[in-house]
Amino acid sequence: MVTRLSFLAVIARVFMWAFLLALAVVVVYPLLWMTLNGFKTNAELFGDPFALPLHWSFDNYQKAWNRGVSDYLTTSVLVTLTSTVATVFVSAWAAYGLTRVNVPLNRTLTAAILGGLMLAPTVALVPLVKMFQAMGLYNTFWALLILYTAFRVPFTTFLIRAYMIDLPREVDEAAEMDGAGRWTAFWRIILPMCKPILTSTVLLHILFTWNEYLFAMIFTSGTGVQTLPVGLTSLMSKHGTEYPVVFAGMVIAALPVVLLFFLGQRYIVKGLADGVGK
Repeated sequence: MVTRLSFLAVIARVFMWAFLLALAVVVVYPLLWMTLNGFKTNAELFGDPFALPLHWSFDNYQKAWNRGVSDYLTTSVLVTLTSTVATVFVSAWAAYGLTRVNVPLNRTLTAAILGGLMLAPTVALVPLVKMFQAMGLYNTFWALLILYTAFRVPFTTFLIRAYMIDLPREVDEAAEMDGAGRWTAFWRIILPMCKPILTSTVLLHILFTWNEYLFAMIFTSGTGVQTLPVGLTSLMSKHGTEYPVVFAGMVIAALPVVLLFFLGQRYIVKGLADGVGK
């Protein structure tokens, strides 16, 4: 009986590893194929799209960089960094007030903030466009900063609040006895204790902002403020017949976020498990 159970366990483990290996191939192979085709000429690409490049050259990557990808990358980095800082700070401060301070109508405020999770971005597009046009913010960097921050604060607050709820109250009492005010307790004590969930929310927000297309397409029609997703669409429309150049631009756009995900995936899992999983 024991031998039979051991055999079944080995079979189950083999199937699990086979499934994970197949899943890894499905995820990694398209990126690898796109990277290799970025080194080819059009003739090589159409001759055999699955073969290795005959001549390894970075000319396509240089062309993509010079044809606007550098500007799109700069805009994406700027929007991503600023909106990440704003979103995480506002959400952490809101979560602190909802969990560590006796705020009047605490439950109502919590429900109002978390209610933002139910607001679909597509529903608010028309009034947002009219509002930003009236305020002179349409087609500017500030439009994306406000949108990415506003629409991500509810979700980020939800995650950080779930983590802060279980922090011991004795920490706040000890800080108060030492003469620390709310701001000092929040900045120097509570935030460092929330490092796992803060790291997770930062990485999640970066992944969302870097790949966001709807807001970026509608609110940044000008060439000077386009992010990578919109810029790559423009690159494809202008140089659609030069597929290796388009592939090279896609690789440049994907590389930073792929590296970030592989470096920070364990922090995402740990932070979410410690927060929402509590």
